[in-house]
Amino acid sequence: MKKILYFDCETTGLDPVKNDIIQIAGIVEIEGEVVDEFDFKCQPFSYSNIEPKALECNGRTIEEIKTFEQNAMVKKAFDSVLGKHCDKFNKMDKFYPAGFNVRFDLDFLAQWFKKTGDNYLGSWINWRGIDPLLFLYAMDLKGELSLSDYKLGTVCSHFGIDNPKAHDALSDVRATRELIRKIILGAKE
Repeated sequence: MKKILYFDCETTGLDPVKNDIIQIAGIVEIEGEVVDEFDFKCQPFSYSNIEPKALECNGRTIEEIKTFEQNAMVKKAFDSVLGKHCDKFNKMDKFYPAGFNVRFDLDFLAQWFKKTGDNYLGSWINWRGIDPLLFLYAMDLKGELSLSDYKLGTVCSHFGIDNPKAHDALSDVRATRELIRKIILGAKE
């Protein structure tokens, strides 16, 4: 049974060791069917490492972030969502992580797990990330696609995919799922 964890993180900067996640959103898909969706907002571990450009990009303020849940509560809720659909003790029961530039989000998620005292993100995922960006670059190389840039907003616009709240993790993950289904899996939405 194939399980995909489409997810996206909004962060306080670009360095997964120094900076922190402030939003994790995702969609759990099993055998092509959406079975769960989540959107967690959490406070950073450190307020001193917040980069102003990151806040500008994701449209958050420090005052707003201070109202978000503590990481321990978000981690418990995140594990609960994953645990409903995956047996973390079964090596054959893992999610394929999927996202736009998924390596960035995986690096942040792995560091977030470590910062919450859990070194076992691999208990949930198989590390074989699904990323439409690689397919887009291959299409560009073959001359099948030529865009001004390969940011999610530009790509979604080109493929007629709505992303009403860019840099909101849930909106981005929904758009990315549609993009992956369209250009990689060949699904008709």
